Amino acid sequence: MAAVTSIPDLATQLAAGDRRALARAITLVESARADHRADALALLDRLGTGREAIRIGLSGTPGVGKSTFIEAFGLMLTGLGLRVAVLAVDPSSARSGGSILGDKTRMDLLSRDPNAFIRPSPSQTQLGGVARRTREAVALCEAAGYDIVLIETVGVGQSETVVAQMSDLFLLLLAPAGGDELQGVKRGIMEMADVILVNKADGALKPQALRTCADYAGALRLLRKRQQDPDGFPKALTVSALEHGGLETAWDEMTTLLDWRRDSGIWDKTRAAQARYWFHEEVRTQLLARLTTDPDLNARLAAAEAQVTAGDIAPAAAAAQVLRALDQA
Repeated sequence: MAAVTSIPDLATQLAAGDRRALARAITLVESARADHRADALALLDRLGTGREAIRIGLSGTPGVGKSTFIEAFGLMLTGLGLRVAVLAVDPSSARSGGSILGDKTRMDLLSRDPNAFIRPSPSQTQLGGVARRTREAVALCEAAGYDIVLIETVGVGQSETVVAQMSDLFLLLLAPAGGDELQGVKRGIMEMADVILVNKADGALKPQALRTCADYAGALRLLRKRQQDPDGFPKALTVSALEHGGLETAWDEMTTLLDWRRDSGIWDKTRAAQARYWFHEEVRTQLLARLTTDPDLNARLAAAEAQVTAGDIAPAAAAAQVLRALDQA
């Protein structure tokens, strides 16, 4: 990573809305180097909580048109005078660890919009459809003055609901006539979605999109009403990213829901619960990091791993031994 002049200078540039400074700051928080991590924490501490953007999580089946939708939706929002940041998480190879990171290429028009910022990041080994430091990247986008932060997950799966722990609104994008391949994700993803958008409601697919939307609207009525929802939510709508159809209606519904959550106090309660969730996640991460970076603890961890591999001890018992060593360290 290219060296920065200083953390105070980077914070100043970031607060001024400098997109290059934002890119450098995200690179800093994503770095695994110990010195970079220390600088990242210093930067985040200097920036403080700052302003609050609307955080929108977005997931969807492969090929549903997430990138096309985000570009069309993002351009509509910038046309309303809003600044939009897109954090797109690409899947990493389990073998090589590499990622394509092609979202800026797929969102060519939005990437050239001066009121938009697009940052693709590899998921690496992180589960949940987001990168390990996505939440900190959201905070940096807020500090840079962006009004909307769109968080695009890797793709649909049972673990994709982690994005709901860092967003104010969770969108699920579906294709017309999704069929049986969606049955496995309904209980995980669908119960978390605030708004379901059936994309590709244009051309020959429009009748199918309308039927699919009606099917999901019926399914949503069978789900238990959630405390954080007013009457009529969650709901299913049709959109056409290709023809930009239904986008304004979808945005109106989103803002209606968000306004209700602010007025009812749900917004603040959700943000507080999310902060607690990420606190516990960070404690777990740092405990594991300590086990692997401390030479003595790492040696005990390796010994316990060898015993488990050989079948000499049960995994739970070996873990208890390692944790006792951590207590004594």
